[in-house]
Amino acid sequence: MIRRPVALLATAVFAVAGVAACGGGDDKEEVKKKQKKAPPESTTTTLPPPVAPLTGLPDPSGASLTRPALTVKIENSPAARPQAGLDLADVVYEEVVEGAITRFAVIFNSTVPETVGPIRSVRDMDPNIVWPIGGIFAYSGGAPGPNAHIADAPVNLVDESATGTAMYRDRGRSAPGNLFGYGQALFDRGGQPVPPPPLFTYLAPGETWAALEPVAAFRVGFTRGYDPTYAWDAAFGRWRRSYGLTPFMTASGAQVAPANVVVQFIEYPGYSDGKTVGEGDVWVFAAGQLTRGRWVRPAPEQPAQFVDAARNPIKLVPGPTRVELLPIGSAVDVVAGPPPAPPPTEATTTTKAKKKKQADEE
Repeated sequence: MIRRPVALLATAVFAVAGVAACGGGDDKEEVKKKQKKAPPESTTTTLPPPVAPLTGLPDPSGASLTRPALTVKIENSPAARPQAGLDLADVVYEEVVEGAITRFAVIFNSTVPETVGPIRSVRDMDPNIVWPIGGIFAYSGGAPGPNAHIADAPVNLVDESATGTAMYRDRGRSAPGNLFGYGQALFDRGGQPVPPPPLFTYLAPGETWAALEPVAAFRVGFTRGYDPTYAWDAAFGRWRRSYGLTPFMTASGAQVAPANVVVQFIEYPGYSDGKTVGEGDVWVFAAGQLTRGRWVRPAPEQPAQFVDAARNPIKLVPGPTRVELLPIGSAVDVVAGPPPAPPPTEATTTTKAKKKKQADEE
């Protein structure tokens, strides 16, 4: 009589235990299913910043890709110095004009100068300089011939007669070398917000110049008083420009110091009529070194290509560039410099690590 309830109780306990066991198994299975359905961890890819087309330098703001090129003709007589804005230019072409003096075609895109000048007139060779990049061409005016030629170029013209308040006369200077412009106002005067195409080929990140001809300094043989000297500043990584022993300073107090100086030897049938379409010799100074080669430009629509003796492209260091359009036969005096220090290699780093490990083991 007493045993039956005990048996029934035992049966009930095992039944409950069995239910509990079955319930526990279902929970584990459900957890496994939930774990399998967990989404994978998200990953993000960091894109490199945009690159300014006329310098090859990173442009995190991307501003250089939202505006055209602005080319301004600037005086270079001693009375015009110090000029405004030259230190902020992406590219500067130096050309010979009447009287064997030089003037500048100064190109802005990645930066907008507060003021720029003194602004001077157009010359016959200017259309071919600006043809590949288009954009805006700011100048004081010009003779009928050059005016007609620049009107054929794919640029929006802004001269003193139609500039409104974008240009002004500095009463502290003598005319005609007292015409200046406001950088942003000149950009606003015309041109589609289309960035210019690159004018040069640049070294890729991590790519270095091969050791060629180390250079400490050189002089570009324009007429006396217009013959600049460039000295290599290794700490700054730039060529500092001077006239004799006098640094070439701008109105802001900065010395002009490009990353690259290209000496392009061209024919001048007449002053201010240099031929930049065709082919000729070129000397490219970058990274404290010199590479000699050829410039090749089949048509005005195309920028000049610089190639070495093997016809491989001569790549520039990212940064501002000056192009010296030097008459054929003019001298370039070069002062040789010490060879640049070789960059550290992976093999050197590995060897040091091995030596440290051996020392630790000893």
